[in-house]
Amino acid sequence: MKKIYTLSAVLAAFALQAQFTVTIQTSADFKDQDAILYTLNGSKDIIVTKEQSKNNTWTFKYPSSYMGMMKVYFPGSNNTLSFISENKNVNFKLDTQNNKVKDVIYLDEANSLMSKQQEGSQKKELILPALAQIKEYYKDNTDFGKALKAEIDRLSGASSSIDAAQHPFIAYYNTNHSKFLSTSQDPAKKIDQEEIINFLDKSNDMLETSSLLKPVLVSYLNTGGNTNVTASVDKLLDRLKVETPRGQTVLSELIDIFDIYEMEEYKSKYLSLAKNLKCTINDRLASTLKSNANTEIGAAFPNYKFQSPVNTTAKSLYDVKADKKIVVFWSSTCSHCESELPKLLEKYNDLKSKNIQVVGFSLDVDKNSYTKKIAAFPWVNDSELRGWNSSYTDLYNIHATPTYFILDANNKIINKPDHVGDVLEYFKLK
Repeated sequence: MKKIYTLSAVLAAFALQAQFTVTIQTSADFKDQDAILYTLNGSKDIIVTKEQSKNNTWTFKYPSSYMGMMKVYFPGSNNTLSFISENKNVNFKLDTQNNKVKDVIYLDEANSLMSKQQEGSQKKELILPALAQIKEYYKDNTDFGKALKAEIDRLSGASSSIDAAQHPFIAYYNTNHSKFLSTSQDPAKKIDQEEIINFLDKSNDMLETSSLLKPVLVSYLNTGGNTNVTASVDKLLDRLKVETPRGQTVLSELIDIFDIYEMEEYKSKYLSLAKNLKCTINDRLASTLKSNANTEIGAAFPNYKFQSPVNTTAKSLYDVKADKKIVVFWSSTCSHCESELPKLLEKYNDLKSKNIQVVGFSLDVDKNSYTKKIAAFPWVNDSELRGWNSSYTDLYNIHATPTYFILDANNKIINKPDHVGDVLEYFKLK
């Protein structure tokens, strides 16, 4: 009798075939229980799932096909590891000490190969040019000259070609990183804008999962120069068709790039373009629109439930009552914060006398460093101690430290100063 397969059965069989696992083992002394698995979309980490340890082993089941960069984050110790998936099982072991990762031992073929390729590429870019210069001073027939030549030959062949059929993502990543982003490019083979546009237009879905998108876009903008930004971006978006998923993802990345580099004119222009799109918006662009909407002048600043607040009994940002609030995102490792926050401290009593409260959110990782720093800050302080993995980086669209917001008594944004001088000038304290 002939078997009849229903569509649901076929889809279930396909999902089962496409599924792979990510298995992570750690040393017995590693104390973290929770681990979070992420995939990548452009430059945004996307949470897949959270798992708990079983005998110092985490096993994540990925339900569909995925080729690209992945990340696992241990929130308890703030350890982060990046690796790749080629839609096959991933397996690696972490050598840890004092709850910190000392070394990674890759047990699957793809990540082991990628690690060796990365190490070889780094040596090639950093060491090879220096060895080539040194070689000019030594003859090939000397012992040292022969050793130099052997090492140069070895490093020159370090990035051996990868079989794309066997390792499609590694081949994709290495080929395009070498072509568009390598610092050792031959000046005679300089990439022009048209080549980059063709790559962004014709590339498969691994572009979004490869971590190459943002740096390639920065490279693209640099090829046009500062005077041709609008023309360059319009040309690119016209070719990609901004209504398409690829076009929207590129538009989202460009808005973030303009935000990071404080190119406010261009950010505003292309954010407006995004807002006025009449098509269905993809998740990547939707997240950019939401985080920017959260922090526009006149918007209600989203509330935040404090984790471990200092200098307050308030449970959340909204519970801090004041005529106005200065919210600052900072870090003890930020050099600009080192120079700016003491100036805010000098005027804190003047601010307090006007019923203006300061609330600091730290992007620190190290608890000791954070604790020592806030000992001098009398205002409200809080931190998740997760660095750029902190939940408020996306919520409040934070791309740099320090970042300031001024809120009114109803927690609406009334000003977004660039520097502490602008904060003090706003309150006529400069």
